[in-house]
Order: sequence, then C-alpha cells, then structure tokens
Amino acid sequence: MAAITIKQWAPLCTAVGFAICAVLFLLLWPKMRRWSGILLGTSLLLVAACSAMTRVNYFEWMFHPVHQPGFEPVAQVKLDSGEMVLALNFSGDARSYPVREMAYHHIVNDVVGGVPVAVTY
Repeated sequence: MAAITIKQWAPLCTAVGFAICAVLFLLLWPKMRRWSGILLGTSLLLVAACSAMTRVNYFEWMFHPVHQPGFEPVAQVKLDSGEMVLALNFSGDARSYPVREMAYHHIVNDVVGGVPVAVTY
C-alpha cells in the first residue's frame, strides 16, 4: 500500500521540487558569478530531467513483449543440447520458448491450446 501511495504522489512531489528549485534559481541568478550560475543552471536542468523521468515508464524502453511469436516444427529447431526452454502444453498444443530469447524480451503474449497466455521470465 505504501508503494502505491508513493507512486501516486511522486509526480506531484517532483513537480513541486522542480518548481522550488526553479524559484531558487531565479532568486539566486543575479547574485551568482558566471561559473556558479552555470553550475546552478546545470543542476536545475538535471532536476528537470529527473522530474520528467518520474512521468515515464522507462521499462517499456528496455523490455518489449513479443506479441506474435514465430514457431518452427521440432525437426527444424536448432538448439544446443544444454539450452534451457520454458515449455507449455495445453490441450495437446505444446510450445517452448528459449530462455536466451526470453531474457531479452521477458514476456511473450501467445495463445496455447486456445488459452491466451503471457509467458514471462
């Protein structure tokens, strides 16, 4: 419950934090020397970037689900003898998903034996 509450309030808190930093920047800018002002401005940009990142689900950039997996008949599959696979069998419809591929995608949306499944690793 605490994690959900934090997630709900995080965007507002970071926006308020950025606004406070921006006001401080504007108040301090006239009194700053050149290099101090550049450092302060760079810090403000970093705070702005961090505030923006709280609004973005960056895991979507890293992990892309496989929406329509391609399959080959068992006779044509070329896997090493020690290669691990995730296997499913529903109503006689069997599928296997190589772990080396799952390690990148982390999720495959598929239909096995007429049942929609989300296979994850």
